[in-house]
Amino acid sequence: MKKVLFLLYLLSSFVYANYVKWLGNYDDALQKAKKENKVLMVLLIKNDCQKCKDLVRDVFTNHSYIDKLNKKVISVIVNQDAKHSYPIEMYWSNYYPTLFFVDSKKETFIGKPFYKSVDEKDIRDFLLK
Repeated sequence: MKKVLFLLYLLSSFVYANYVKWLGNYDDALQKAKKENKVLMVLLIKNDCQKCKDLVRDVFTNHSYIDKLNKKVISVIVNQDAKHSYPIEMYWSNYYPTLFFVDSKKETFIGKPFYKSVDEKDIRDFLLK
């Protein structure tokens, strides 16, 4: 139920917003990233994580870099408490939110993960690479 409420919160905040196009299934996102030759952006969240909600709202909504980010990456939100699978050994973290950029072909990290916080500068720096 909490997951549904969180997704409704995300959807309601995006009605009139420029936003990152999130997928909710890791395997589908990875296959799409491979097919489109794009980077996979994985956001690891946890239920009842206010920082996670704030990050999505403050960094991934209504910024000039969102369109460029959507063109460069396939984005997926992975809930640590989710029952469907994702490679937990690769994306293991005690910190939430955690953001990973992944080479979809090699399935290796591009740079260090962002633990606990990500800001606009981090995203702009990634886009300049």
